[in-house]
Amino acid sequence: MRELILLRHAHAEPAQPGQADAERPLSLRGQAEAEAAARWLAGEGLRPVRVLCSPARRTRETLERVLSVLGYVDVRYEPRIYEAVPGTLMALVEEHAEAGRLLMVGHNPGFEQVAALLHSGQSSDFRGMPTAGIAVLALPAEGPVEPGIGRLTRFWWP
Repeated sequence: MRELILLRHAHAEPAQPGQADAERPLSLRGQAEAEAAARWLAGEGLRPVRVLCSPARRTRETLERVLSVLGYVDVRYEPRIYEAVPGTLMALVEEHAEAGRLLMVGHNPGFEQVAALLHSGQSSDFRGMPTAGIAVLALPAEGPVEPGIGRLTRFWWP
C-alpha cells in the first residue's frame, strides 16, 4: 500500500483590492491551524517521502509551518494543483507513484472532490474539507489511480 495525504491550505486573509488570489497570505488563525496540522501529522507518524505543493502563497506558508515540525522533505511546487479538478490531481498522484507516502498541499473544491472520488468513486460524494483539513487515503501499491481504489483511513481538522 501507499499513502496519499491531502492537506488543504490553512485559513487565508481575504484578497485586498488589486491583490491576486494566489498572493493571499495566511491569517493569524491560519498560522495556528497550520501549526496544529503539523503537530497532528508528526504525532500520527505521517512523514511524507515527497510533497507536491501549489505555488499559491497560502499553500507555501502552510507547508513552511508543517516542515518546521516534520523536517526536510523532497518538496516540489506544482502549478497544476492550483484550481485543479480531480482528474488533474489523480494524474499527479500517478506521476509520483514511486513516493510511498505523498503529501499534497492545495485547495478546495478539488481536494475534497478527489478524496471522495478516490474513496467512493463519486466526486459528488464529498462532505467538505475545512481549512487545514487533512485526508489520508490508502492506495494500492501498484496500478493506475482510478475512482474508488482508495480507502479513507484518517480525516482531521483543527
